Amino acid sequence: MTVDVIVAQDLGKTVADAGDALTILAGVDLRVPAGQTVAITGASGSGKSTLLALLAGLDLPSTGRVWIDGVDLASLDENGRADLRAQKIGFVFQNFQLIDHYTALENVMLPLEISGRAHGAVDLATTLLHAVGLGQRLHHRPALLSGGEQQRVALARAFVGSPRLVLADEPTGNLDAATGGRVVDLMFRLSAQTGATLLLVTHDAALAARCDRICTLHAGRLSERPQREAA
Repeated sequence: MTVDVIVAQDLGKTVADAGDALTILAGVDLRVPAGQTVAITGASGSGKSTLLALLAGLDLPSTGRVWIDGVDLASLDENGRADLRAQKIGFVFQNFQLIDHYTALENVMLPLEISGRAHGAVDLATTLLHAVGLGQRLHHRPALLSGGEQQRVALARAFVGSPRLVLADEPTGNLDAATGGRVVDLMFRLSAQTGATLLLVTHDAALAARCDRICTLHAGRLSERPQREAA
């Protein structure tokens, strides 16, 4: 029996706002099987980034529960959630989130070192950087890389640990259309090659349309429709 990589049940998030309760998410249900690609769309302020944070265990829900690869996040303390992220989740951010004083190689090696897999990290990171076309940039720091090159480093970092899940938050938001298109092609190729489940937040309709499913957040509630039926 295949375990869904993401399961969210009745997920809700409420915060205090000027003394009142502000509901950001309400009654969100989501199941994502292994290897599937899912886009989360919606207007600014609709709760997309909040949902991503809850699914990653970076924030805690007010109601409901989240399971990642069969693990109930509610059963873990903060350190346990951090360990799960290190072992099972890769991240791609709009602003790249590379460490300025690390080389491209060192940035890609970092998830392996954090998760206790430092042995062989140089070879694995080098292989991924070659795969994303940056074999000649191994020892360049982010300041010497273009935006597209920095995002390719971020992609290599996200996939280097063979994660079960990759979460991408507006991965093309800071790139021009041509560069963003190349990054998207690479992201989907790496997802297919590694079998990683990919869940991304985007305002880009063309990017969302490439996913198996599109989920839309409106007023804190989630609706979805399939993009491609299984063959």
